[in-house]
Amino acid sequence: MTETTKLAGMVLVLVLLLAGCAVGPDYRTPEVSAPAAWHSTMKGGLKSVSPEAAQLARWWDGLDDPQLSRLIDQAVANNPDLKLAQARLSEARARRGVSAADRFPTLNARAGANRSRSSEETGFGGGSIGETWSAQFDASWELDVFGGKRRALEAADASLEASREDLRDVQVSLLAEVALNYVELRSYQARLAIALSNLATQTETWQIARWRHEAGLTTQLDEDQALLNLEQTRSQLPALQTGLEQSKNRLAVLLGRKPGELTELEAPAAIPHIPVEVAVGIPADTLRNRPDLRRAERQLAAATAQVGVATAALYPNFSLSGTLGLQALSSANLLQASARMFSVAANAGWVLFDAGRIRQNIEVQNALQQQALIRYESAVLGALRDVENALVAYAEEQNRRVALAAAVQAAQSAAGLAASQYAAGLIDFQAVLDTQRSLLNLQDQLSQSEAAVTSNLARLYKTLGGGWATEASGDKS
Repeated sequence: MTETTKLAGMVLVLVLLLAGCAVGPDYRTPEVSAPAAWHSTMKGGLKSVSPEAAQLARWWDGLDDPQLSRLIDQAVANNPDLKLAQARLSEARARRGVSAADRFPTLNARAGANRSRSSEETGFGGGSIGETWSAQFDASWELDVFGGKRRALEAADASLEASREDLRDVQVSLLAEVALNYVELRSYQARLAIALSNLATQTETWQIARWRHEAGLTTQLDEDQALLNLEQTRSQLPALQTGLEQSKNRLAVLLGRKPGELTELEAPAAIPHIPVEVAVGIPADTLRNRPDLRRAERQLAAATAQVGVATAALYPNFSLSGTLGLQALSSANLLQASARMFSVAANAGWVLFDAGRIRQNIEVQNALQQQALIRYESAVLGALRDVENALVAYAEEQNRRVALAAAVQAAQSAAGLAASQYAAGLIDFQAVLDTQRSLLNLQDQLSQSEAAVTSNLARLYKTLGGGWATEASGDKS
């Protein structure tokens, strides 16, 4: 046994002894204290019972709107942002594969042929021709004695999982945006219908005022005021139509379609109705379900592993290499080569002086780990805040909607009475104008409130982390 072979054997024994050693901190999931219950009172059909996984994953099914469900399926299949997140996941998966491959030896093969002519003693012409054929295999392996490569693989695993959570987070936001824009579109359609209905009523009122003026029962003032009221209502139509088209275009882009292609939404339809009860679970459920929190936790794990990668540079590095070669005077005799060569080498290296570069890099990674921890803790607080705000908005908007519905009912009665009494000459025209304006305003507010209730429910589900476990997500890994 040669000295080189003995040295290689000693290195292998050292590797086996240190196989379980990996420098740097071992990652532990940070403990986060979540409240036992939400601070906001459960009302408006809200329950603190944890929702079923399927209910949270496809929360829009509770709105019972087949058109919305079809649009969400299209968004999941075609949205550019979701495709970009899927591409980032594929990149992270490939990078993880690179880190895993770094732990294994590499093997290279080389082959060559050489043809030469030797000269005669009397000149350069003639002489003999010689051929040499060779084949060689080289192997090398950088030993992961202190666990730097293992820490790098840990970081790559955590980064892959963070990319997977990023994909889910994009999907959660996407599905909520599709629902919000769809509800906004239906709201504009409803508000347009209200404005047009009031426009027709106000046109009749103007005609009555004109007829009464022509009959000498009223002055020009009543006719002008009726026309003013009519044209004010007509002036609202362009803004509503603009809002309708803009929401339709935003929705088309979310679906990966060109603006103007959503012809299936031309016909007005009702704003989706909310379910009677909504299970929101407890704060601990939200901290488990929200992809942005899961992503932040995985980013913290990756940053922790990078500390170990940087720390491993403080220690020696070891590598093994070997060569096996064959040489012959013809290709046919290569396997029965007349010459063979074999070598094994063991190498060790250690940075003795770098002006503190390695230790400063460790400090950099420690600071990045601390930043990742702070971002995670901040994300937890932000998630709890988002849910509390969404709970309040959802419940209180329902109270507002109930009050507006009662006000609209009273305004309709008042407007009808005022119109009939004016036609009979019992009241002046100002009362008619006031009741009609109040009715239009309250009907418009009620329509917006109905849309806001449904929109707030979509935002609530977004804050709860709903929507990322759909089968169509494309995240099969």
